[in-house]
Amino acid sequence: MKHIIIGSRGSDLALWQANFVKSELEKLGCNVSINIIKTQGDIIQHLSFDKLEGKGFFTKEIEDALLNRSIDLAVHSHKDLETNPPDGLNISCVSKRANPSDVLLVNLSAVEPAEKWSLKRNATVGTSSARRKSQVLKYRPDSKIVDLRGNVPTRVDKLRQGNYDAILLAKSGLDRLGLDLSEFKVVVLDPTEFIPAPAQGVLGLQIRSSDNELHTILQNMNFPEVQKCISLERKILNLLEGGCQLPLGAYCNENHELFVSLADNAGKCVSLNYAVTDFSGMAEQVVSDLNQKLTVV
Repeated sequence: MKHIIIGSRGSDLALWQANFVKSELEKLGCNVSINIIKTQGDIIQHLSFDKLEGKGFFTKEIEDALLNRSIDLAVHSHKDLETNPPDGLNISCVSKRANPSDVLLVNLSAVEPAEKWSLKRNATVGTSSARRKSQVLKYRPDSKIVDLRGNVPTRVDKLRQGNYDAILLAKSGLDRLGLDLSEFKVVVLDPTEFIPAPAQGVLGLQIRSSDNELHTILQNMNFPEVQKCISLERKILNLLEGGCQLPLGAYCNENHELFVSLADNAGKCVSLNYAVTDFSGMAEQVVSDLNQKLTVV
């Protein structure tokens, strides 16, 4: 196999993901290196995701590098990917799904065991995700939401410095980085209640559609059952024409139980759940049901 160049963002988590894939490919006998690429989402740190224009905040520059052949493989957090890929690229392989849950990290001074999530009343909660904002306010409408940007260690440091009472992060990222969180109350949120982003916890390995040799190699690392579940989650997102800005949660577990949440522009958040017996047409049914509950713009 020719030398494989992986394109990755430069954050600790992105590099963990890229190095994990590099290690797996090397086990298959491949020669692999990593190129770091800065994306719009890395450069623009002062705005929340719902105020950034367009889609693909963490992927476009990496996808451009694939198309111009300066890299051969992109390793993405699958949830960051647009649901309509650029012409000439495809997701060849998906990883095993890590824990899809969100985690609420709470400063000990803000812990109140009698309250939901052990979080005190009128707490300041940090997140820049429209999905997380809508679900926090659904269950804890007393909370004050304040934007939070930066890579995972930076966000944890901002909590440590007392800028927030609590912050929301993906458990998969915290687990992969192995950060010491002993100084905080760690509340793992039930993903059937506080519903994750589509494909949260899954890595998407993107290549040029014409690269048949690399596609064949990557099938040794693919998880078809995970692919089936997240394809449903992402199709719901696609039909709603959404990206990182859309306050949508969608999670299909290994038992094919599907949990969905969506908020409208007024902040009303509804949740639905299904037992999926037939994946064909399921996304369309979900979107129809959501449209009956909410006005989706």
